[in-house]
Amino acid sequence: MLHFIIFAPLLGSVFSGFFYKKFNEKTVLYFTTSLIFISSVFSWITFFSLDLSSIERIILFKWMESGSLVVNWEIRLDSLTTVMLTVVTTISAFVHLYSLGYMSHDPNWEDSENYKSRFFSYLSFFTFTMLMLVTSNNFVQLFFGWEGVGLASYLLIGFYYKKSTANKAAMKAFIVNRIGDIGLALAIFSTFYYVNSLNFDDLFLNAPIIAEKNIEILFFKFNALEFIVILFFLGAMGKSAQFFLHTWLPDAMEGPTPVSALIHAATMVTAGVFLVCRLSPVIEYTSVASNVIVLVGVVTALFAGTVALVQNDVKRIIAYSTCSQLGFMFSAAGIGLYQAAMFHLFTHAFFKALLFLCSGSIIHSMHHQQDIRTYGGLRKKLPITFYSMMIGTLAITGVGIPLSYDLFHLPIGFSGFVSKDSIIEGIYASKDESAFIYFIFITFAAFLTSLYSWRLIILTFFGEYRGKREYFDNAKEDSRSINITLIILSFCSIFVGIIFYDVFLGKKAEYFFSQSIFLLPSNTILSDLHYIPVWAKLTPLLSMIIGALIAFIFYVQKPNLPKVFSENQNILYKFLINKWYFDEIYNVVFVKSSKWLGNFFWKTGDEKIIDGIINYISLTFIPNLTRFVGRLQTGLIYHYAFAIFIGLVSILTYFLVSMGG
Repeated sequence: MLHFIIFAPLLGSVFSGFFYKKFNEKTVLYFTTSLIFISSVFSWITFFSLDLSSIERIILFKWMESGSLVVNWEIRLDSLTTVMLTVVTTISAFVHLYSLGYMSHDPNWEDSENYKSRFFSYLSFFTFTMLMLVTSNNFVQLFFGWEGVGLASYLLIGFYYKKSTANKAAMKAFIVNRIGDIGLALAIFSTFYYVNSLNFDDLFLNAPIIAEKNIEILFFKFNALEFIVILFFLGAMGKSAQFFLHTWLPDAMEGPTPVSALIHAATMVTAGVFLVCRLSPVIEYTSVASNVIVLVGVVTALFAGTVALVQNDVKRIIAYSTCSQLGFMFSAAGIGLYQAAMFHLFTHAFFKALLFLCSGSIIHSMHHQQDIRTYGGLRKKLPITFYSMMIGTLAITGVGIPLSYDLFHLPIGFSGFVSKDSIIEGIYASKDESAFIYFIFITFAAFLTSLYSWRLIILTFFGEYRGKREYFDNAKEDSRSINITLIILSFCSIFVGIIFYDVFLGKKAEYFFSQSIFLLPSNTILSDLHYIPVWAKLTPLLSMIIGALIAFIFYVQKPNLPKVFSENQNILYKFLINKWYFDEIYNVVFVKSSKWLGNFFWKTGDEKIIDGIINYISLTFIPNLTRFVGRLQTGLIYHYAFAIFIGLVSILTYFLVSMGG
């Protein structure tokens, strides 16, 4: 069963990519989708039947052996693995189903082009590499899956290769992720240096020992374990689009909408969170590194929230919300509340996939128009999409009844309320010196989430339509596969938080994660978050309500206020609309400087120095040398005898002097 879960997507990818000409196209697409659905069903069976008392390790084959380095393709089966298996395969299955309708008539391709089979092949390959990553039991296998996900994302983001913007976005994602991957590679090298092994368990076992060692770099000493963890986190930052390495994620919207849902909900961006939680036996022995993780997470949540406020592209708004929610997850992991990080990863997969696929339904119906300023009044034209997106918004903003678990032993609320509020409460309950400051900032990030989410809903579905009338008149929900996907994900966004709360954070949490998440005795945050003051538990809901009220005032009661605000606060507005000028700064600091350095080495180093020397030697020096040597060739024997005599005298003189010395 486990083998099928992992390799079924690979089979689907190969079948769809290489055999689409031998079979009917519809047959290929349905077969590929069916494999993913079967893989998803088996993943859920594995999730519910997992033996939590031990870790199962399954060796498929020996991969490589060199000296003391032995690497197997080995499956590590524990609760973390099963959570990721269910998330990846389930969301991938829904994305495949959704794509059957969404990609049926893509205007970016000619009718004669076989783009659909290629698209489904990329989707399945993406799923396989992600499964390879999450089931790994050593860092080599993890790295191959990690890079495979990067390759697949490049192919999917740049799927519309006829568009220059898509090609640039794919390259940007690939290059930015390579920066994080350098950190990951260095962390793996450092692990092997200290442990002489690349298996997870060997690093986990030696973590307390490494924590006592120092590493010297350029005359500076660092704690070895802190250094390794920060390098691992650098890799996670790139993959999960955290602050400084986030710039690729919004541009990834150039790919088809199903790609956005897959990347942002279930795969790629969650890999970093999974890696940090997997490394809990190591992170528990760090203080500096864990504080760095919290700080970066909080700053990312704030940054993405502020930028999302002023975006007008429907997919970019949701993309920045992904960036923000990932910040919440890292914040939880940094304070040692790994269970809440995984829980939010779990719930976020469903409501974020729902939001992206709803946006795809809107775009599909509006002739691929993505500017929300041209929307309005679409709730009557797209009722299923409207109600589905409302549910997704209620989930991400955190609508629920505070204290319900304390009163009824059952959390009552949408999935985002159950998981996200637990993170905010956990940050308050943490023993960090800056806990209260983090609590204020993360609460403000929750307020921003509510504000930009309700702004999106109001501008899209309420008020008067503001675009081309023909688009509105022809707008309809005519794809059964799209509608079915939205309905199922809507139910998941409502209930998964309630159903699985006890597993992740409640009575069963300690046992469920007993073999996959390691906590020091001093880490009591999982129990402490249930005993924080009532006002702290009510704060997230209050921030959500305030955000919704401000959105109502700005975009319903007084719709001119945003324009007035942008004009009066022009500097702030430009700062936000230009995404804190990160792209511009990076362009000056890295892109232009690299181009200047490249031109310098080309014009000065290559053309003037290297070519100059070669040209001088070949065109000047050698001809002059040959002419000089030619003059020595007189043809007279006594000249040659004299030269031999001089040579012998020189050799004898050298030896006599050497012996005398």
